[in-house]
Amino acid sequence: MKKIISIFLALFIITGILAGCRSGESSGAARDKKLKIVATIFPEYDWVKQILGDKAQDVELTILLDSSADLHSFQPTVDDIIKISTCDLFIYVGGESDRWAEDALKEVVNKDMTVLNLLDILGDSVKEEETVEGMQGKEEEEEPEFDEHVWLSLKNAQIFCAAIADALAKIDPGNAKAYADNAAAYEARLAGLDGKYREAVDSAPVKTVLFGDRFPFRYLTDDYGLEYYAAFAGCSAETEASFETIIFLAKKTDELGLKSILQIETSDGSVPRAIRDNTATKDQEILILNSLQSTSSDDIKNGVTYISVMEDNLAVLKEALK
Repeated sequence: MKKIISIFLALFIITGILAGCRSGESSGAARDKKLKIVATIFPEYDWVKQILGDKAQDVELTILLDSSADLHSFQPTVDDIIKISTCDLFIYVGGESDRWAEDALKEVVNKDMTVLNLLDILGDSVKEEETVEGMQGKEEEEEPEFDEHVWLSLKNAQIFCAAIADALAKIDPGNAKAYADNAAAYEARLAGLDGKYREAVDSAPVKTVLFGDRFPFRYLTDDYGLEYYAAFAGCSAETEASFETIIFLAKKTDELGLKSILQIETSDGSVPRAIRDNTATKDQEILILNSLQSTSSDDIKNGVTYISVMEDNLAVLKEALK
């Protein structure tokens, strides 16, 4: 309800602000010189930044989830909705968590805006959420729920970057070549890291990861043929595992001889510790795989990038697959 109120209030304000601006504008003639780009999450923001290259200083680039807010619980402010309605390019994930964005876009005033929906870009490659053996089930949905964590696949990232470069060329054709060149160079880096993941998995003695947590890494594990077990699905709101779930995952850890139990960066670690405490050896290392859902503006200032996080994740994955 708070999201709906914010959206309608913002749209009311926007309509009043922009109605007065229209009369003095021909199609784009009086538009601000700076391009305005809004990205909902950090991976999108960083991809845009890399593709802009030197042109980034001439662009007003905004990330909405910049204070460790979770994608699944994010509530846009009036200011957020105004930024979206007046930008030139809006990039969002799509899916159930972004219903607020769909509502905002229905009434957007800037009809020349270019919009990129990551799930739409992937099309039939988007995966439905699944409940694997031992995972704490959730109530059945009337409609299939799609796994929104598409940014955790390096292969997907290359597809998204190509789409972003095309969108930038459309709204700023004078710099189209620079965007294409930057995207090609960045996509080569993504492909190189993808190759390192493939090499690490192929040479690893273990081919299964076990999460005492939500599991947003299905796109990543599917890319390299890894099996997984987890306490909850990626979009689950649950944080407390049942006794049955903990015992199943503890026995599975023993059965597979796993030396590590994984969690995501926002977890308090209680579930993986409970799993470890119920294994035979009780000596598994608890490792953190970063799902890129809590990157803050301070992290960005400190030089954190999409590739740096995925490189760190590769090091963790190698340890988990020993």
